[in-house]
Amino acid sequence: MLTRTAEAVWEGSLREGQGRVKLGSGAYEGPYSFRSRFEEGSGTNPEELIGAAHAGCFSMALSAGLTKAGVTARRIHTVARVHLENVGCSFKLTRIELDTEAQVPGLDERAFREQAEMAKKNCPVSMALTGVEITLNARLVQ
Repeated sequence: MLTRTAEAVWEGSLREGQGRVKLGSGAYEGPYSFRSRFEEGSGTNPEELIGAAHAGCFSMALSAGLTKAGVTARRIHTVARVHLENVGCSFKLTRIELDTEAQVPGLDERAFREQAEMAKKNCPVSMALTGVEITLNARLVQ
């Protein structure tokens, strides 16, 4: 069993405070704040990190499914748009839009869409986020 870690430190009040997030691998460490999360301030935010994780997981799951189907993707590019909305009196992740584009020689559109839907359903991050609507726009390109 694999265990991955990340950590966050927050100092101060919600609006004036600031924090740092750090990935256990050391690949990223950086600031986050109220402004970077709810406005247009510099730094990262939890939703952006979830989006990166989801895009990466989905792309790898799609590659795995294609490999099992006997084809290899030249390139898979996925963008995840994570929507954070004020619902009632708290914020909630309401939707994640996965937008992927792939070059897969020798694969027809129908088979590609089937593989993309399976990847959306079965990637571990998608499964962890079952309380959030996840949509998929998948395009096969030459």
